[in-house]
Amino acid sequence: MTRNWSPDTWRSRPAAQAPEYPDAEALARIEAELHRYPPLVFAGEARNLRARLRDVAEGKAFLLQGGDCAESFAEFNADTIRDSFRVLLQMSVVLTFAAALPVVKVARLAGQFAKPRTTPTEVRGGVELPAYRGDIVNGIEFDAAARVPDPQRQIRAYTQSAGTLNLLRAFATGGYADLRRVHRWNLGFVERSPVGERFRDIADRTTEAIAFMEACGVDSENFAGLRETEFFTSHEALLLGYEQALTRVDSTSGDWYDTSAHMLWIGDRTRDPEGAHIEFLRGVANPIGLKVGPSAKPDELLRVLEILNPRNEAGRLTLITRFGTGNVQRYLPALLRAVEAEGRNVVWACDPMHGNTVVSENGYKTRAFERIVGEVRDFFDVHRAEGTRAGGLHFEMTGQDVTECLGGAQEITEATLSDRYHTHCDPRLNASQSLELAFQIAESLRSLRSTLAADVAEAS
Repeated sequence: MTRNWSPDTWRSRPAAQAPEYPDAEALARIEAELHRYPPLVFAGEARNLRARLRDVAEGKAFLLQGGDCAESFAEFNADTIRDSFRVLLQMSVVLTFAAALPVVKVARLAGQFAKPRTTPTEVRGGVELPAYRGDIVNGIEFDAAARVPDPQRQIRAYTQSAGTLNLLRAFATGGYADLRRVHRWNLGFVERSPVGERFRDIADRTTEAIAFMEACGVDSENFAGLRETEFFTSHEALLLGYEQALTRVDSTSGDWYDTSAHMLWIGDRTRDPEGAHIEFLRGVANPIGLKVGPSAKPDELLRVLEILNPRNEAGRLTLITRFGTGNVQRYLPALLRAVEAEGRNVVWACDPMHGNTVVSENGYKTRAFERIVGEVRDFFDVHRAEGTRAGGLHFEMTGQDVTECLGGAQEITEATLSDRYHTHCDPRLNASQSLELAFQIAESLRSLRSTLAADVAEAS
């Protein structure tokens, strides 16, 4: 994996989506400072995630990867982190009930600050400025000074990531994730929605199951899985200087790990086999995600798989498809067949968000809930037809009561998008829509489970 590789070999390759910092010396000083900072995550935790993703690749678990489109400095607070964590817990309970499988929970948190852009500049009222590339790079305000890339922002991103991770670890192991608290996970506005009622039903059944297990002597005091949960973090490895600064050699294995997150992914715009992002991530031992859009060709994809996972290890690589509703049947089968023909061990996950982005009549970037659900259904249908595994979901969400995506049980319309449209970049599902999506996926998982059971019965 690390043949002819070091953490800085990416610098000799073309780096797509790289910000143009006006002061190269200041950038180098910040990266050197970050290199002296403690790791945000540990190699053992990343190895644990690889083991869980190996289970997903083998059909023994399901991947749930969700969180903010782009974290912001302004919205950094305990309530925001808690609410996103809580929604992912709710969704995992719903999916576990449907699939009778453990759910691997990976958050787009504690590092998801940088965003790729379609164009390098933005024009408003005849004024052209550099595009906003996330709070780790520049400011969202349409102001010439704010849009200048500032390396000092990387220090703030690191500090915020450390605070977020500290709170997530406390929630995951300090009692908040205890399944005996499942009724308390309903957010106020979700509890009053139709999906809140459906979740209460599952919470009741969970409580009954726990009461039965406790009567049999299995309780949270002697079984940690009832009172705490594993929770991992991820982000797009876009700002490679920041990622290099946080890359360390693991003293127990001798492998390199990017300690900015447990899992890193490569975007659809940066997956050039000859590019800097592939070069950097081929050398770290973290589990890696790869976004795969309509432009991906089978031969090119196989070449990238060989570079990133030459030993073909299950759990190393997750392919995250993003085609848009109506395009899954057109693009996914050829990729599935090519990967299967080569015997490649991968997790297939669906990103139903990025291929379904539109601009509303009143100028808001948005996504329709029905199209999001439609892409997930198409994803499951194609995998069922091809005899391959639909392994996970990758989506953008928040635990807040925002109005950014159209539709769902709340019936958000174009007229109400402006009520609570808070995203710094792309539109996110709110807590109610996220939980509603989980119930939709649960139906697909339940159907798949029934089909597999029938096949086993017929074979026997």
